[in-house]
Amino acid sequence: MSRHNRPAVGEAPLLDVRGLKKYFPARSRSFFSKEKRTVKAVDGVDLSIGRGETVGLVGESGCGKSTLGRTIVRLYEPTEGEIMFSGKAAPDRRKMQMIFQDPYASLNPRMTVGDIISEPMVIHGIGTRSERMNRVHDLLRQVGMNPDHAMRYPHEFSGGQRQRIGIARALSAEPEFMVCDEPISALDVSIQAQVVNILEDLRDLYGLTYLFIAHDLSMIRHISDRVGVMYLGRIVEIAPTEELYGNPEHPYTKALFSSIPRIGRQKEGEGERRITLKGDVPSPIDPPSGCAFRTRCPHAEKLCADRVPALADRGAGHYVACRLCGSQSPPP
Repeated sequence: MSRHNRPAVGEAPLLDVRGLKKYFPARSRSFFSKEKRTVKAVDGVDLSIGRGETVGLVGESGCGKSTLGRTIVRLYEPTEGEIMFSGKAAPDRRKMQMIFQDPYASLNPRMTVGDIISEPMVIHGIGTRSERMNRVHDLLRQVGMNPDHAMRYPHEFSGGQRQRIGIARALSAEPEFMVCDEPISALDVSIQAQVVNILEDLRDLYGLTYLFIAHDLSMIRHISDRVGVMYLGRIVEIAPTEELYGNPEHPYTKALFSSIPRIGRQKEGEGERRITLKGDVPSPIDPPSGCAFRTRCPHAEKLCADRVPALADRGAGHYVACRLCGSQSPPP
């Protein structure tokens, strides 16, 4: 679905996430300590995605992007919060599928390609054996592979071909929503564009909805209708793609976007400069109070430590979680 075919304003979202948290137990500081520690991988995320929309998600490694995606599709059970899908709290699991980052580790080496792709159909009781095999052949064609490849094993294929197999497997259950967890980061640059084009074609063909997680800010800009920025388990800014890239407001977003390589970058002192953040990303075991970014923010004030800033409406679908970026109001 192209950007001019976005869901109508006021239409109920396909996916509605409220207050989502995912914590993991962590080791104590010492063997004799009885202290219980937790890793706050996702720490209170609100996110709505309209039917047919592609929402990109960016942020540094370890910010919780992949954990958020896995929790939404219930590969991880949430610690707290609500996940509504098509208006239901307990959606049909087959309607939510995932494409994994590593095309080498995500395919069972002991299964043929045909068995890998048809396994979701077997689990969900879709079709007869012959119908499933016909579906496998159709899906292989749609991802740019030969139907004869169904009889081969994963080790016989390149990384790009394996990722196409993973895409075909996710499609076999006839999903409505797919989490694409950095689906191109492990591939050669020459193959990445091909895989993204396949995902765009399939989105248009089946009316799919995507949560697209990636580090490549240029690719995210190309494929997404809206983009969210995560920092230490929380979404700190979200807006329509061109609005966000043209007018980033959160200090972290500005720093992140300043790292995008530009052809013919201006000389030092002219126009935009690269923003270098000081210090390290805080530990998700013991995050800072209030705004998690305040320990690295050049504009932080004492009030930033008081409480976690809510996403504030800045107009035009642009929301920013920063007490210094405008008055607070809840997202829709």
